[in-house]
Amino acid sequence: MEQRKTERKQEAPVVRLKRQLAYEGTILKVYRDEVQVGGHRAFWDYIHHDGAAAVLPITDRGEILMVRQYRNALDRDTLEIPAGKVDTPDEPRRLCAFRELEEETGYRVEKPEHLEFLMRINTTVAFCDEEIDIFIARNLIPGKQHLDEDERIQVETWKLSDLMQMVYEGKLKDGKTVAAIMGYAAKNILK
Repeated sequence: MEQRKTERKQEAPVVRLKRQLAYEGTILKVYRDEVQVGGHRAFWDYIHHDGAAAVLPITDRGEILMVRQYRNALDRDTLEIPAGKVDTPDEPRRLCAFRELEEETGYRVEKPEHLEFLMRINTTVAFCDEEIDIFIARNLIPGKQHLDEDERIQVETWKLSDLMQMVYEGKLKDGKTVAAIMGYAAKNILK
């Protein structure tokens, strides 16, 4: 892969002067950073997230299992790939993906090693460090959902072409889901 460099004049680096915890929630920590930018002092918000994993489950017929669930931030249901945050900061993302696949869809793969790594994304680089590893799951074994007390998830089966069309029409907007669908499609085209 060829990398192109753009001429850029030498600028003073951004220096973090102070980081102060402003809020600690159940899945994230919000900080107020004081930074020096080119001789000016500024205050930036920073959100820390321990990380997550997501899975693109492919059925034997080549269709994709999706989950529909309510998202409080949007106050509506969304259509997404199964995903969840790591239980601890050092939990391997592959194990998280293995767990979340069965919890949310009721399907699993035989072993975590059978999950195929697709990509790693940062969800919102302007203010959050969340990273999500996305895996592909094939040879699915049916089982039973293990939803958390506060989860209501419907599992739906979709064709890749229909999901891609929803992306193009702006009807499917979840970042990890869009990245997974388009990445999977591109990977299959490039084979």
